[in-house]
Amino acid sequence: MPHLRDLARAWHAAGRAAVLVEVTEARGSAPREAGARMLVAAEQCAGTVGGGHLELKAIAQAREMLATGATAQDTAPQSAHYPLGPALGQCCGGSVSLGFVMLDDAVLRGWPQEAPHFHLQLYGAGHVGRAIARALAPLHVVVDWIDEREEEFPNPFQEQSSLWPPHIRKLCVDAVEAEVRHAPPGAFYLVLTHQHELDMRITEAVLRHGNFGYLGLIGSKTKRQRFVRRLEQRGIAPESIARITCPIGITGIVGKQPEVIAVAVVAQLLHVAETTPSRAPAPPSAQRRQEFTR
Repeated sequence: MPHLRDLARAWHAAGRAAVLVEVTEARGSAPREAGARMLVAAEQCAGTVGGGHLELKAIAQAREMLATGATAQDTAPQSAHYPLGPALGQCCGGSVSLGFVMLDDAVLRGWPQEAPHFHLQLYGAGHVGRAIARALAPLHVVVDWIDEREEEFPNPFQEQSSLWPPHIRKLCVDAVEAEVRHAPPGAFYLVLTHQHELDMRITEAVLRHGNFGYLGLIGSKTKRQRFVRRLEQRGIAPESIARITCPIGITGIVGKQPEVIAVAVVAQLLHVAETTPSRAPAPPSAQRRQEFTR
């Protein structure tokens, strides 16, 4: 949603005519939920309202609106209702109602502000850290990507700049564990640095901080056992230590390539976020962060 909103602003600022298509109601088994949005211009689409025949029909109707050449002020909003099985031959079995409106200033002002799935502090810019950051790039999340080694962060000028959107924010500091206190309540933490001792310091800092939604520590079951013993010796409560996820990632995926680990870990983060009662808060307007530029 935020990426689509940014694109809508860019299209509107450039004078590009477009129609916003939105799922206004979804009943039964439907491919997308109410609120799902898609932008349709004469030669390009972005976002999705569910794909398949439904989306083809939506694009066609939106482009009929554009074909008139009328301005947003002269074009009335439209709507359409589709029983997915009888009308479109889709096997979902539910029904979807769509709304169509020309993109203008009023639409942009009324664009809903959706909370991110989670706020993550990602510790480590090595191979796995970079793979996880890439996997998170297209998602609606907030990521503080932290490492003490400036040279380990990928150079945005050597890779596609679109991989590093503003919601992934680079922070290079010496005492990385001190950054734990800057995360909002209920934040997620992933610890995968280049040193076990540094992993320990960060993990201990998170456990002492206490208010977290997820704490993942890269490593094996043997590493977990060693960390548990050391944390117990440092006076950390057993119930807090038990909340550490190590190894990280959903079970059943055995590959150890960074990209495979990233898929398993991001799937786990999304699952935890979906099963946590409260969503992560939106990021504060001003934070002490060094960011990648587009």
